Amino acid sequence: MIGVPERTEAAPYYFAYIDNIQSPDVLGALESQLPETLDFFRGISDEKSLYRYAPDKWSIRQSVNHITDAERVFLSRAMWFARNFTEPLPSFDQNIAVAHAHADAIAWSAHIEEFRAVRLASIAFFRNLPHDAWMRTGTASGNPFTVRSLAYIVAGHLAHHRRIFEERYL
Repeated sequence: MIGVPERTEAAPYYFAYIDNIQSPDVLGALESQLPETLDFFRGISDEKSLYRYAPDKWSIRQSVNHITDAERVFLSRAMWFARNFTEPLPSFDQNIAVAHAHADAIAWSAHIEEFRAVRLASIAFFRNLPHDAWMRTGTASGNPFTVRSLAYIVAGHLAHHRRIFEERYL
């Protein structure tokens, strides 16, 4: 078990995600989210995947693309810090990424498969992480992070968006 991050391990903003995961076993949380999320996504029709709950909001496809992109970013930060690189990493502007992904033109089934592949890569990375790497630190977007906090952010970010899907989209 890795343990839940302390408040000093990431900027306060990120605890909106971290606090979604109460388990001290973040790897278990990442693993259990995969089949649950795949079942959830597969229950959404192609037509419904293009739905926006307001004209200026992302479609479900855009949101899933965002989840997948963000997971890649958080995972790459975790890898960078875990491997003891010290250079700060840049910001990730989610709106630029969404605008240039053209997610609504990509098949819904392809989004589901891409999420699955990215989550499997995240699980493999964290499963094989040396024990001493979990508490390594670095800076991204001008904020400090531990590798542990980034694992929790990956899991918590998905939980955050799943709740939005259930409350606003479905």
